[in-house]
Amino acid sequence: MIQATEHVTTHKWWVLVTVCLAVFMGMLDITIVNVALPEIQKSFSSDFSTLQWVLNAYTLVYAMMLLPVSKLGDRFGKKGVFLMGLVIFIIGSLASGLAPNDTWLNAARGFQGIGGAAMMSLSLAIVTLAFPDRQRGLALGIWSSVTGLAISIGPLIGGSLVDTLGWRAIFLINLPVGLVAIVMGALFIPKSEPTQKGSLDPLGMIFSTVMVFSTILALIQKETHASYAWTDRRIVGLFALALVTLIAFIVTERIVKAPMIKLSIFRSSSFVGSNIAAFALGAGIYGGFTYLSILMQNYMGYSAFQTGLKLLWISVFTLILGPLTGLVAGKIGNRWLISIALLLGMGGILSIAKLLAVPFTWSDLFIGFILLGFSNALVNPPISNAAMGAVGLADVGMASGVLNVFRQLGISFGVVILGISVTNGYNDKLNSGLSRLSQLPPAFSSQTAAVKGELAHLLHQAGPFAGQQIFTSHQAQVFKQLPIYGQLHRVVFQAFQSGMVRACLMIAIILGIGVVASIVLIKDNKKAEVVK
Repeated sequence: MIQATEHVTTHKWWVLVTVCLAVFMGMLDITIVNVALPEIQKSFSSDFSTLQWVLNAYTLVYAMMLLPVSKLGDRFGKKGVFLMGLVIFIIGSLASGLAPNDTWLNAARGFQGIGGAAMMSLSLAIVTLAFPDRQRGLALGIWSSVTGLAISIGPLIGGSLVDTLGWRAIFLINLPVGLVAIVMGALFIPKSEPTQKGSLDPLGMIFSTVMVFSTILALIQKETHASYAWTDRRIVGLFALALVTLIAFIVTERIVKAPMIKLSIFRSSSFVGSNIAAFALGAGIYGGFTYLSILMQNYMGYSAFQTGLKLLWISVFTLILGPLTGLVAGKIGNRWLISIALLLGMGGILSIAKLLAVPFTWSDLFIGFILLGFSNALVNPPISNAAMGAVGLADVGMASGVLNVFRQLGISFGVVILGISVTNGYNDKLNSGLSRLSQLPPAFSSQTAAVKGELAHLLHQAGPFAGQQIFTSHQAQVFKQLPIYGQLHRVVFQAFQSGMVRACLMIAIILGIGVVASIVLIKDNKKAEVVK
């Protein structure tokens, strides 16, 4: 267990409020932009592939900067680097809100990601050091609640701002909140002395940054180019670069005097287990949010705002249970609380897979959302507690950065692998559904194969995420006079159902891996090994 009483401050609750404000902004900006994309597209007349970088630029830079800013915090003091991250984030938000074109917006979002990484990576370490052992579980529970809430409430807040004030408001709203956080941080966060001396390990920073950058970019390439196979040279090349830089990073960290990351922290099974659990959480539950949102908006007809309201059934439990889970973990142990939480998530997603049927209704999702809500509320605090409790005082900053990298890698991996699952299930079911369509009338009997082939091409090209929009497209109107047109709606919806069921099963498998890793690797607090 970390002994950090000399860092504890009498303003510890104000410290917690400050970092929670910053974390809420940083995590919110990962999801809040989703609902604003259609309005941004209209504003700039951009194509969708260019527009996707409004999301990807932030995610990519955010992920690649998590480890370097953690090192800077350890070397120069966490307070100063955290506040600098807030300043960068505000400047990036202002530049995004005033962007005259999509290129400017993408660049501003990338700059914003640097600040987001500094805020997120160092906030966990600041909270850990500010609270004594007996209160740390409660504090981390509140911190984790804010993190989970920001991710899941993003679409609701984004939809509200876009509908009332326009898309620029989702960025400009950060300015007053960020300024308040800067003032509070300057007043209440105690000045911390550097926990690591010596050089910055420039080679380690370069190799780690390239490693994370190439891994995330490979996943983004796969996500945005469905036609790319995993063996495509553009995917393989990036993963190969990630592997080479990982090896170079490990070699470098073993020989330099002041390594960026002490590789010895990975000797702690609790630290390794908590990072695997964080990856599983990101890939399973947070990655799954994307496709649950698509289901509700594109197939169930909910607006972005209504979708955000429905997702509150997942996020609202973090407000109620999150602050208490740190205390519960102290009673039953992080290992069992993480395992129970992930099992609840498995139960929730399997419930959705079992109940989901055409026509889709809210009752198909309700039970699953409740269980996912409990899972999301219970899992984050013990993961953070287990990771921070497994390292020494000097390493909490870097441990925080590593944990956040694993969570972000999990989200990126989950979005890709679940998207592939949905697409494969959709395509397979679509082919079988089209083959069973009623025959065309005699006048078209000679054209049956050709017409079905054209329909198959149209629907495959549109993909599983077009939803009901495919039936309003110009290409689809050509087939509207055919008697089989009325059957296509059910075929497409059944195809998406098949894809979603596959994705739900994949989520269950990912969460199951997290359960096994937690039980096997994470030790209870009293037995946890602390790597010095």
